[in-house]
Amino acid sequence: MALYVQKYGGTSVGTTDRIEHVADKVKSFCDNGHDVVVVVSAMSGETNRLLSLASAITDQPNPREMDVLVSTGEQVTIALLSMALQKRGCSARSYTGDQVRIVTDSAHTKARIKHIDVEAIQNDLKTGRVVVVAGFQGVDELGNTTTLGRGGSDTTAVALAAALKADECQIYTDVDGVYTTDPRVVDSARRLDKITFEEMLEMASQGSKVLQIRSVEFAGKYNVPLRVLSSFVDGPGTLITLEEEQPMEQPVISGIAFNRDEAKLTVLGVPDIPGVASRILGPVSAANIEVDMIVQNVADDNTTDFTFTVHRNDFERVKKVLNEVGNDLGAREVRGDANIAKVSIVGVGMRSHAGVASKMFDTLAAENINIQMISTSEIKVAVVIAERYLELAVRALHSAFELDAREQNR
Repeated sequence: MALYVQKYGGTSVGTTDRIEHVADKVKSFCDNGHDVVVVVSAMSGETNRLLSLASAITDQPNPREMDVLVSTGEQVTIALLSMALQKRGCSARSYTGDQVRIVTDSAHTKARIKHIDVEAIQNDLKTGRVVVVAGFQGVDELGNTTTLGRGGSDTTAVALAAALKADECQIYTDVDGVYTTDPRVVDSARRLDKITFEEMLEMASQGSKVLQIRSVEFAGKYNVPLRVLSSFVDGPGTLITLEEEQPMEQPVISGIAFNRDEAKLTVLGVPDIPGVASRILGPVSAANIEVDMIVQNVADDNTTDFTFTVHRNDFERVKKVLNEVGNDLGAREVRGDANIAKVSIVGVGMRSHAGVASKMFDTLAAENINIQMISTSEIKVAVVIAERYLELAVRALHSAFELDAREQNR
């Protein structure tokens, strides 16, 4: 008998028929003698509907009231799923984040979990009851409802699995696992049987949308075995686990991630003096805009060109900030390009194999794809290219690193 924490996303519980399907799946685990805690999101589209209601009232809603509003979506789902389980003769009880006592800080709309009181859940599990928990929400020390940010149900599930010392945390989605790259771009993309936390974190941060970054960080920190499965197709999914549990010989590259939502900005001809980077990026940070890749080139005339990337949604705001900064610094020009994309190769095997970056660059050169920026880590090489070449680049790299031919026996 094992203890599983299972999370079902909005698509998995998007209709009452799908909620009934989830109930059947959960019941099958109970029938096999396992203990189950289920974490659910709001029904697909519900959170957006609630946000639209708020925007119809005000352009600047109070963050505390926004948390009260959007947290109601999950409350509907936990009640419906509990009813569906009870109809099947399966004892079940629903819990909001407050009732579980998922205690967070008071940063409304983006709260962080401080601790979880699992006593009530453990008592229910001892009696054979399925516990159904609202994802995405918690409560602060003052009793205010808080939410963990979009995609926070994954974090709720992993945090509960860590607190309960569950045997596995299972994330059910509309895909049947983690793939070498997006199958919609590369037909021959393969599902990975296993991937390390470190690789999954890089994949998620570089554009893979399978899991929320914070949930992967949490799972890695507390060593929670994490499995990605499909709600609609039976299969083993992909297990995300520690590197030490992997076979001795790692494939060099595990996958290729990409992100279309990038924009690039360059401040040309600013003085090459100490503190110039801070004077450029300080106002960007003050505007609460995250910067991704950064490149600085120093010219012979003691000036520098400073280039960085941001999310495409922030492009116009950043450009406006940089025009003001450029005037103050005496910059020659501010340029922007919102038609770029980032492509990344990820794999722990890079640590023990030379020439991975050069193989990537050679592959792109053979397709006549120009590299505009490069960023590396121990297990990742990321490049910025023109967006129109994105799919060609991904397909070429997928083939060059034999991801479509390699047996996925990891």
